[in-house]
Amino acid sequence: MQVSSVNVAKATPKLIDGRLVATGIFKRTAGEAAVAIGPMGLAGDEQADLTVHGGLSKAVYAYNAGHYAFWQTVRAQAGAAAWAEVLAPGALGENLTITNLDESQLWIGDLLKVGTSILVVSEPRYPCFKFNHAMGFTQAAKLMMQSGYCGAYLAVHQPGEVRRGDAVTVQPGPREVGLRELFKAKARP
Repeated sequence: MQVSSVNVAKATPKLIDGRLVATGIFKRTAGEAAVAIGPMGLAGDEQADLTVHGGLSKAVYAYNAGHYAFWQTVRAQAGAAAWAEVLAPGALGENLTITNLDESQLWIGDLLKVGTSILVVSEPRYPCFKFNHAMGFTQAAKLMMQSGYCGAYLAVHQPGEVRRGDAVTVQPGPREVGLRELFKAKARP
């Protein structure tokens, strides 16, 4: 696994579903620069609603770069984007876009060594109405729930720095609750 992009955003107001709300979902790449990771997340990044994003247990959001092809296809099928339109890293609101980050192989409590930091898998990401807006169609959150392509929230075990190209290694935790298993359990009606 490898970090293919490090992404940050400031919380900004956006008109979503007829109301003005603050959001930090529209992440942009930090390029080649090293970005500090502290207990509350990446330097230069903000979350607008700390009741559902951010805080100590959800300081960093990581997403599998391999899932981007799925989102590009469903956005085109929904008429939200042209078939050739490429989603930029961070488009799903993630701080770390990581190659081969397979949710089915992650467990709550696993340690991820990323750059000079150590992060702990804390929970899956559950999408909200802001995700639908970011993807450009109203069924996006439902498709995330159905696909299981949720990504992982991470707590910061050891602060450090991360940059594009850094290797990511997993040290198994207690292996009692799988990330995707937990996500699918909550996704059931």
